[in-house]
Amino acid sequence: MNHQSKRYSVGVVGFRGYSGAELVRILSRHQGVDLVLLEPRTDSEKRPGPLGSTPPKTIPASIDAIRNEQIDLVFLATPADVSMELASGILETGAKVIDLSGAFRLGDGETYSKWYKERHRAAPLLDEAVYGAPEFYRDRIRSARLIANPGCYATAANLAIRPLIAAQVADRSRGVICDAKSGVSGAGRKPSLKTSFCEVAENFTAYGFMEHRHIPEILQNSGLGEREFTFTAHLLPIERGILATIYARTLRVEKPVDLLAIFEEAYASEPFVRLYAPGKVPDLRAVQYTNFCDIGFVFDSDSQRATIVATEDNLVKGAAGQAVQNMNLVLGFPETQALL
Repeated sequence: MNHQSKRYSVGVVGFRGYSGAELVRILSRHQGVDLVLLEPRTDSEKRPGPLGSTPPKTIPASIDAIRNEQIDLVFLATPADVSMELASGILETGAKVIDLSGAFRLGDGETYSKWYKERHRAAPLLDEAVYGAPEFYRDRIRSARLIANPGCYATAANLAIRPLIAAQVADRSRGVICDAKSGVSGAGRKPSLKTSFCEVAENFTAYGFMEHRHIPEILQNSGLGEREFTFTAHLLPIERGILATIYARTLRVEKPVDLLAIFEEAYASEPFVRLYAPGKVPDLRAVQYTNFCDIGFVFDSDSQRATIVATEDNLVKGAAGQAVQNMNLVLGFPETQALL
C-alpha cells in the first residue's frame, strides 16, 4: 500500500550534530513529511538563520511532547547511550524509531558489550530491531518498529563484500582485508583534540586497530568470521566521504566480467548502488552529497586477486540518507523520494 497522499509527522533528536543536520537538510525537501525538531536540552544554543527563513517547529524531546504532537516516526541522531534511554518510551507512543547510533545494530547484548565496552541498557529491544540495510533487508524494514541504521564504514564494506561471500567466490581461508578511510565528520561534532584542525590538516592517521565498533556489523551482515577479516580505519583530512578498499583472493573466477556479473546480479535493481566497468574504480567526488554507494574493482586472473573499491558519503548513504531511505520504506513512500 502506498501512502504518498498522506503526510506524516517526523521528528529528529540530535539535529545539531552532523548526521542530524544532514537529516534536516534532506527531510526539508521531502514532500510527504512535516518535520519537527526534538530538543533534548533546554540550554542548547540555537543556530543562527538568515532573515525571513522559517525553521521547523521545535518541541521538547519528551515522551509526552512526542505523544501530544502525534509524531509518526522519530530519528535518533544521538549517541548510543541516549538512544537506549529514549527508544523504548518513543515506541510506546506508537511512533516508529530509526536509530543512527550503534545501540541496536548488533544481535545481542553480549556482542554489544564486547565491542562497545559497556552494558547494553535496552537489551530487550535487540530482538526486534531490524538492521537498516535496504539492499539486504528491504522486506523486514518495511514492517519494522525499530530500525538500526548501519554504520558508515559497515555500509561501504558490506555492499562490497557480501556479494562475494554469497556467491562463494571469496577464498575465505586466505582472509579478506578492508582498508577504509573517512572524512572528519564521521567522528561527530563534539570537539576533540584528534579532530581539531591542526591535528587533521596535512595529516593522515590510522585508528581503531582490531576493535573498531563497525567490525561486528560487517561480520554479522557479510557472512565473514572474525578470523577471516581484517579491518583498519583511517582519518582523511577532508570533511566528508568514505573510500573503502577491499582485498580478497577469489575462487572459480576466470575473468573480470565474471566478477562484474556477481555484482550486477546482486545490485541490478538497486537505486543507490552504482557499478563501474572492470578495471575502473570510483572516487569520493562521485558520491559526496549523494545517497549513492559506488563500487568498482580490479581483478587479476592469474593470481585470483581482487581489489574492490567502494565509496560513499559518510553523512548521506553512511548515515542520514540511508535513514531517510529506510523511512521511505517504512512509511510507504517511493524509496528514492527526496534522495535523488
